[in-house]
Amino acid sequence: MHRRHCARALALLTLVAAAATAGAPGATAESPTPATTRLNATIDTILADARLAGAQTSVVVVDTSTGETLYDRNGDRRLIPASNTKLLTSTAALEMLGPGHRFTTDVRSTGTRRAGLLSGNLYLRGGGDPTMLAEDYDALAAQVAANGVRVVTGNLVADDTRYDRTRLGPDWTWDDEPYYYAAQVSALTVAPNTDYDAGTVIVHVAPAARAGAAPTVSTTPPTAYVRVDNRAETVAEGGTSITIEREHGSNTVVVTGQIAVGDEPASDWVTVWEPTGYAADVFRAALQRHGVRVLGRTVLGQPTPETADPVAQHESMSLGELMTPFLKLSNNGHAEVLTKEIGRVVSGSGTWTAGVTAISEYVADAGMDTGKLRQRDGSGLSRRNLVPATEFVDLLNAVRAEPWFTTWYSALPIAGQPERLVGGTLRSRMAGTPAAGNVHAKTGSLTGVSGLSGYVTSADGRLLAFSILLNNYLTASVKSLEDQIAVALAGYRESGATTTARVAPPAVPETPRTPEGVECSWVKPITC
Repeated sequence: MHRRHCARALALLTLVAAAATAGAPGATAESPTPATTRLNATIDTILADARLAGAQTSVVVVDTSTGETLYDRNGDRRLIPASNTKLLTSTAALEMLGPGHRFTTDVRSTGTRRAGLLSGNLYLRGGGDPTMLAEDYDALAAQVAANGVRVVTGNLVADDTRYDRTRLGPDWTWDDEPYYYAAQVSALTVAPNTDYDAGTVIVHVAPAARAGAAPTVSTTPPTAYVRVDNRAETVAEGGTSITIEREHGSNTVVVTGQIAVGDEPASDWVTVWEPTGYAADVFRAALQRHGVRVLGRTVLGQPTPETADPVAQHESMSLGELMTPFLKLSNNGHAEVLTKEIGRVVSGSGTWTAGVTAISEYVADAGMDTGKLRQRDGSGLSRRNLVPATEFVDLLNAVRAEPWFTTWYSALPIAGQPERLVGGTLRSRMAGTPAAGNVHAKTGSLTGVSGLSGYVTSADGRLLAFSILLNNYLTASVKSLEDQIAVALAGYRESGATTTARVAPPAVPETPRTPEGVECSWVKPITC
């Protein structure tokens, strides 16, 4: 049997085994055990919270060892999943690309070379790597210099043709475009630091030495690609209130507000307009630092000739390693690059359409009913994504049989673990409860949308797969309700339950507040 079908087969066998025990006491919804009745009463109480009045709720919990559904509230209702969409994208990427997959960025040349003079073009060819830092481009430039190139008479050509030129995802809202979680997608890009938010720069605003003077503005990485319009002021005292915004359709960043003398610099991440040009600018500056002069201009978007000679090369970390920053920090750019990379590898087309089609084929093989869901992008920013909770649980149950499952499971955020690349978007949630260090799950947030889908080990050692999708609420946050459900699941014990009484929801620490409609990972610098 092809291994892409193994997970689906295992899930079906699990369901068959569960059906075979249907006549046994406590094995079916018609005859629930006291423990299951108590669990249902607890979750029902949590979902009766006034914050969900008029909202849409969908919650499903399954015992992965038996396939038994322990709880189902509107499990077949299609709701907006936000970043829970990354569960589909990440599993499909590991299966269809493989954990060892790497992105290659290379430099090639055409024309003739003699005594350090390249009479031709230098091509910077992007392979989609979302982890390329300025230091990686510097290392490529050092290789070019070490290869003996000193002067290039032709152009520097930035080749981003591995993917199409559609930069923003289907259905993304226009007002998200300047913010780093909605960066433009290109096969050739730059990330400012090891969060790997490709296609962004970090803008720093430091106070001047005296009141009345303009603050000092700098960027990470340093780049001439972004122009700063500094309208801010240094004041003698008072709170810092700096705003950093990029004008739509340009790379002009407008800085306004005030910062007090002696205050720490204010920083923010902003997207760039056309990341291919950004990468070319960073690389060209690196070439100059290493003594390589390019006499021609910078040209964007032309393919590298097949006959071009190799000059330098950089390989990314493996896909298995990339899963950690991708899932822990809910990196939208990684999801979209992987979607286009899947399309390129599977069908030769680096587009959202090709990628989403291939992802759909994989998750169907894994047991999801793709006739009951819609996926429009890789990250979940689109509000036209619709997935029922029961389909998420089917996927969560099935992928346990995949050879890469341990890598993927470890990359999911872990509740209550304070280290950023361990706890991820759950690091400040459920601390000090039975769910801490236990729940491995993907978070999701948009305005009026919240989700939490993943795994929890119950008090008697059962691995439970669950999906909680909450839509159309008006309050700022409902994440504490998700946490209460997860804590209840962590405390669930099938044996020894003697009461079916309704109980109050378990107490959990309140989730730190974040701006409405954004995930913890979308707040820079990370404070939650």
